[in-house]
Amino acid sequence: MMTTISIVPESLSASHKRYRAVAGVRQSVGSTPGEALDTISAQMDDCENGTLLVIQHMRPDRFFTEAQRTRLANLMAQWRASRDLGEMFPVELQAELDQLVASELDAATQRSSALLNDSRP
Repeated sequence: MMTTISIVPESLSASHKRYRAVAGVRQSVGSTPGEALDTISAQMDDCENGTLLVIQHMRPDRFFTEAQRTRLANLMAQWRASRDLGEMFPVELQAELDQLVASELDAATQRSSALLNDSRP
């Protein structure tokens, strides 16, 4: 069974943040996303603890920039337009799109690793 856990930042003041993890009726807080995740994970049964999947909500960060996100969105719009018209998508644009998708996947992996490192004591 896969349990969805949402982790959101909460500002206590301009200089202090904490993070709230929510999974169904369970909640926890921590000073880092990893701490909040560890705390809520400890509340779960073994059958509820599964694979961790980190999804960035299409905001730029140090792993995937605004320029990369904008270019990916533009290429995807062009790809969809070509598909909808039944036209071939240009090979050079497909290669660029494939590279950006691979970069975004790599960014997700790096984000997950950073979150894991934040959760270690």
